[in-house]
Amino acid sequence: MKKSLSFTDIMALGFMTFAFFLGAGNIIFPPQAGQQAGDHLVPAMFGFLSTGVTLPLVAIIAVAVAGGWKGMTQDLPSKVATLLAVLIFIVIGPAFAAPRAGLVAYEMGVKPFIADAGQLSLTIFSIVFFGIAMFLSRSRGNLVDMVGKFLTPILFIALVALAVSVVANPQDAIEAARGDYIDMPFLKGFVEGYNTLDAVAALLFGMVIVDAVRSKGVTDETATRKYLVMAGLIAAAGLAFVYISLFYLGATSVNIAANASNGGDILAIYVAALFGPAGQMMLSLIVLLACLTTVVGLISACSEYFSSLTSWSYEKWAVVLSVTCCVVANVGLNQLIVLSLPALFALYPIAMALVILTFIRRWLPNPALSYRVVMLVALSFSMIDAAKVAGFNVSAFRVLPLFDYGMAWLMPTFAALVVTYFVGSQKAVKQEQQEGQTV
Repeated sequence: MKKSLSFTDIMALGFMTFAFFLGAGNIIFPPQAGQQAGDHLVPAMFGFLSTGVTLPLVAIIAVAVAGGWKGMTQDLPSKVATLLAVLIFIVIGPAFAAPRAGLVAYEMGVKPFIADAGQLSLTIFSIVFFGIAMFLSRSRGNLVDMVGKFLTPILFIALVALAVSVVANPQDAIEAARGDYIDMPFLKGFVEGYNTLDAVAALLFGMVIVDAVRSKGVTDETATRKYLVMAGLIAAAGLAFVYISLFYLGATSVNIAANASNGGDILAIYVAALFGPAGQMMLSLIVLLACLTTVVGLISACSEYFSSLTSWSYEKWAVVLSVTCCVVANVGLNQLIVLSLPALFALYPIAMALVILTFIRRWLPNPALSYRVVMLVALSFSMIDAAKVAGFNVSAFRVLPLFDYGMAWLMPTFAALVVTYFVGSQKAVKQEQQEGQTV
């Protein structure tokens, strides 16, 4: 039984992880953020990289440290941990992220080549796209080889070609920042990074990566954790490269793409200016491969987890989830993005709180208390941010720090962590005193 991976296997594993993360949101949102950030490009970009790169990497490391989802949630009631996992899987799987990736693939990769694109063309594309994703996700044993060794290198070469062209031939000069990027570019970029969904997905992609490592014959838990971290580092480097190049693309597109309605339009206009008619073909290749590999990862992660909760097999769940994604995708891209925003603002703080608690657990005097209170506070205040994004009037909570920037959860969650630490310490001291008196 093989107990170690070759350099080629490690790189393939890292490329697979990178490909799983690089999907619809990763390509669409950075150009728009870069265009609005303007001369405040650097702090805005670092804010975006915090939630788009650093947090996913830290989340994968947390999964490795805890030994999986069960280890991360061991101090929560089992039913609560399961419910949280199910909700996350539904959001990043059949409800939002996976159908969104399919819709972006259609809108940017196929629709421009169809003269009279309508609902029928979207339906046909959805069936073909999610059918391919289902086939790839069902072949678990060959997942690393198919995605890491074949699909991702093609995707990465296309992205490198785009990045080099943008740096060598920027289409506009960088102009002044706009909107919230004027006063607090870092925080605005930080919140925009929510759109990638990567920090949440990282908690669950870890399961797929572990399964891929074990399919190569690695059984040692320490080695598995090591390879998981290495895969995360490779993926983080790739994502940082993509985000930085797309941010710069957006920042140098103010005039050429002045009328663009979203990041996808900015990217399409810019690529057409750089490469002419051939540019659309290259962009289509990038988008189709990025979205396909992400959907494969999402379906695999969801199928793996749901099969562990039910009597249905992994293969059956892969089929059901693929069909569900195909149906949801026919709702339309704009509507799906609007519906997904409140879910993002509700889930991200919970994911971040869980990751932080995982790393500091060993120093918590009463882990069960800290986990339950901190997670409850993060959930409660993240719902305020989610309600605001959904259009509800929550102006009564404007007194909360960072409320205007969609981060009303941050200070209350930190305060809950500090309070539970000292309360837990006092309880631990009292318990020691009682045990000493008993002896």
